[in-house]
Amino acid sequence: MPDLPPAPLHVDPLPYEARLEPRPREQIDLVVIHCTEVPDLATARRFGEREMYPGSRTGNSGHYYVDRDGSLHQYVAAGRVANHTRGYNLRSVGIELVNTGRFPDWLDSRHQAMEEPYTEAQIVALIALLQRLRAELPGLRFIAGHEELDTTLVAASDDASLQVHRKRDPGPLFPWERVMEAIDLQRLRPGNAL
Repeated sequence: MPDLPPAPLHVDPLPYEARLEPRPREQIDLVVIHCTEVPDLATARRFGEREMYPGSRTGNSGHYYVDRDGSLHQYVAAGRVANHTRGYNLRSVGIELVNTGRFPDWLDSRHQAMEEPYTEAQIVALIALLQRLRAELPGLRFIAGHEELDTTLVAASDDASLQVHRKRDPGPLFPWERVMEAIDLQRLRPGNAL
C-alpha cells in the first residue's frame, strides 16, 4: 500500500503537558491503540484535562486522538510521557480513537459489548498517523491494543461477585488485519513483550 498523504494535525496541548516527564524520542518503540469509551472528542478532552495525580498535577491521556471524521488531534507531544497504559508509558505513544465503547456503564457486566464500528475516515487517518510516526520515531517497532497489555479483571459494578475486564479497547470491531497490512510494525502481545 502506498504511503498516505499526511493529514493535518491539530496541536492542542493539555494544560499540564509541560509537567509530564520528558523523554528522548529514540526511547519510543511502541504504539498503543485505545478507544476513548466516551461519546465525543470534547468529553475525551475533559477527561484528559483532569488532574488525577496530586504529586505531578497530571492526568490520564493519550498523545493523539482520532475523531470520527478523521481529524487528528495532538494533546501531548511524543517527547513527553503520557499516562495511558500502565507499565508501558515510558516506551510508548498512545493513540485514542473516539468511540463510545462501553460508555457509560464501563464495568457493568450486562454492558460489556462494544458495538460502535470505527469509521472509514478514522481508520484512514489512523494509518496515515502510524506511517508518519514510523518515519519520525527511529525506534518505533511495535503496536498493541490496550486490552492486550492491561488484562486486569475487576469486580463488576452491578455485581461484585462477577469479574469484568478493566480495559477492552480498542475492542472487537477494530480492523487489525487492515491496519497491519498498511504499516511496518509488529504486534506486541504479552507473551512477547520486551
